[in-house]
Amino acid sequence: MVLQRKEFALGDIVEMKKPHPCGTNAWKVIRMGMDIRIKCTGCGHSVLLPRSQFEKKMKKVLIQAAEQESKE
Repeated sequence: MVLQRKEFALGDIVEMKKPHPCGTNAWKVIRMGMDIRIKCTGCGHSVLLPRSQFEKKMKKVLIQAAEQESKE
């Protein structure tokens, strides 16, 4: 069994499996490397997760960074 790596990029808005206590389930990827830093789009709280843990907890990409730039 080969696991498919989830595709995400810096600036993407992603949906996580569990919602944040503020009620929002959308997070913006603000730092990438061995660890991923994500920021809640509701309250602005940021969390640093190891990449493996982030990939397990991420459901899908809601808005890609490229789409955001074309709208602005």
